[in-house]
Amino acid sequence: MASVTLREVTKIFEGNVVAVRDLDLHVKDGEFIVLVGPSGCGKSTILRLIAGLETPTTGEIYIGDRLVNDVPPKDRNVAMVFQNYALYPHMTVYDNMAFALRLRRYRRAYIHERVEKASTMLNIRKFWSRRPRDLSGGEQQRVAVGRAIVRNPAVFLFDEPLSNLDAKLRVQTRAELSALHKELGTTMIYVTHDQIEAMTMGQRIVVLNEGEIQQIAPAMQLYNEPANKFVAGFIGSPPMNFVTGKIVQAEGLRFVAPPINLPIPESWRSKLLPYTGKSVILGIRPEDVQHSTDGFQSTIKLIEPLGHETLLYLDIGPHSIVARVAPHHAYRIGDSITIKFNPTRLHFFDSTTENRI
Repeated sequence: MASVTLREVTKIFEGNVVAVRDLDLHVKDGEFIVLVGPSGCGKSTILRLIAGLETPTTGEIYIGDRLVNDVPPKDRNVAMVFQNYALYPHMTVYDNMAFALRLRRYRRAYIHERVEKASTMLNIRKFWSRRPRDLSGGEQQRVAVGRAIVRNPAVFLFDEPLSNLDAKLRVQTRAELSALHKELGTTMIYVTHDQIEAMTMGQRIVVLNEGEIQQIAPAMQLYNEPANKFVAGFIGSPPMNFVTGKIVQAEGLRFVAPPINLPIPESWRSKLLPYTGKSVILGIRPEDVQHSTDGFQSTIKLIEPLGHETLLYLDIGPHSIVARVAPHHAYRIGDSITIKFNPTRLHFFDSTTENRI
C-alpha cells in the first residue's frame, strides 16, 4: 500500500488546452477516494497522470515517498481498471488474469495461487476457461478487477469501471467494490461522473470542475456544507434549487426575490448583514421545500412519481424550483399549492464569487 500525492500539478495538452491546473491532492495510505465531476473536468487525466500514461506539464507526483514523474508505468506498482475492461479477447479468463505475472516471470505456482485467491474473492473461478466474449458485462468487469488484484499493487486506479453496466448491476457492483476495499485495505482512487456512485463509495470525495478542485470532503459534508454553488448544484439528485434575490432591511433582515419574501433565520443574520442591499443566491434542497398551509403560492408544471416519493416541478412567479414530497397526495399539473422553505436548511452564496457565505 502507498499514499499518493500531487503537488501543483498542471497538464496542458496541444492547442493550449488546460486539463488540470495547479492541483494539490493527498490520498492517504489505504484510503478509498473518489474523483467526481462533469465530463471534461480533468478527472480521468488525473488518473492517467498517476498511472504514468500522461506526463505532467509542471508539478510533482509521488507514490509513497517516491517521486514518479520520470518512472515508466510498469514500474509504478499501480493497477488500472478501465471503462472498457481492456481484456485480451483471444485469452481465457485465467490467462487474462495471469498474463501480467507471467510477463514478470513469476513461478507458475505463485501465479496460480494469486489467480486462485483473486478468483475466489470475486466469485469468478467458474469462468476460468471462458473467453471475454462468453461473459456478461458484469462478469467482464470482475475479471478486469481480478486481473488488477493478482498484481498486488500499491494503488488501484478505477476509471469509470461501472459505466457500461445496467442500473441494477451497478448498484450490486458498487457494494462489491466497497467490500473489496475493506478486505484488501489497498489505496483506491476511483473516477466517476455519477455523484451517487461517489457519495456511496468514497471515504472522501474530490469534486472537480474545469481542471480545478472545488472541494474535498466526506459525502455528507459535501451535501450539507457545499463550498460553492457548483458543488451545491452537482452533489444531490435532483440538484439544489437556486433563487437570486436581495438582502433587505424590512421588519428585520429578509431575502426578497418577488414573490418570495423570506425572513432570515437568526443563525444567518450576522453573516448576511454585510450583504444588506446586495444580491445573493439562495439555495434550498428539494426535500426542504415543503407543502404547507402558509408560505408562497406556486403552480405545478410537471409531476414525476417515483413510488417512494414524488418530484414536483413548480413555478413561483418567475422562479422554477423542484420539491421532493410524500407520494400519497393526488397532485395534478396546473394545481396551485402553497409551499414554504425549511428555515433551518437554507444556503446562501455570494452572487459574484458563487462561494458559500
